Amino acid sequence: SEMCIRDRCNFLQNYSAGGTMINKNVERRTIIMNKKISEKLIHVANGRQKADLVLKNASIVNVFTEDIEIGDVAVVDGMIAGIGIYEGVVEKDMTGKYLCPGFIDGHIHLESSMVAPTEFEKAVLPHGTTAVITDPHEIANVAGCEGIEFMLRYTQDMTLDVFFVVPSCVPSTGLDEAGACLEAADIEPFYENDRVIGLAEMMNSFGVNQADPAILDKINVTLE
Repeated sequence: SEMCIRDRCNFLQNYSAGGTMINKNVERRTIIMNKKISEKLIHVANGRQKADLVLKNASIVNVFTEDIEIGDVAVVDGMIAGIGIYEGVVEKDMTGKYLCPGFIDGHIHLESSMVAPTEFEKAVLPHGTTAVITDPHEIANVAGCEGIEFMLRYTQDMTLDVFFVVPSCVPSTGLDEAGACLEAADIEPFYENDRVIGLAEMMNSFGVNQADPAILDKINVTLE
């Protein structure tokens, strides 16, 4: 999953445009980039040293130019050092096979799949989805903070990277009878978790328009 690091960074930088508010500390606190640039990485990138792994003659999907490029992909310590012509300690022939960054599902309600997260993972990983951003809105409306905590624990050691946005409206409206009522003070502690990256879709647009203090508290807690 670290091989699609550049695309995740680009995605998260632009994600707030989709209606979800990203916590300003997300780049510091998440696992988007947790490796240092080494001398070995630079030497491999310049062809002066063999890579740990080279995927040879791959059909590379360039998501920036929307082209298919034939080339080698050099990998060092789990990071892509370069694309071109490389030699490696281990080489895998990828002739006729496509190589592309992992897909990111930018907005889901994981519990709405009606299967356990581990079963969801089995369904989406083979199709190229390596990360999801989930809003545990449904389980929070039933079980409150305990429901969110359960989802965080259940997904923490999965191969699929699962990021969270905190439900903004529990209950959904003032007319609902939900299992919990989450205010700003309830959701604030979740931002200490590395995988919680922001506030989910603000369903109460009327409350925002009317400057409802409780709604503004949730937004401002996210921005702090």
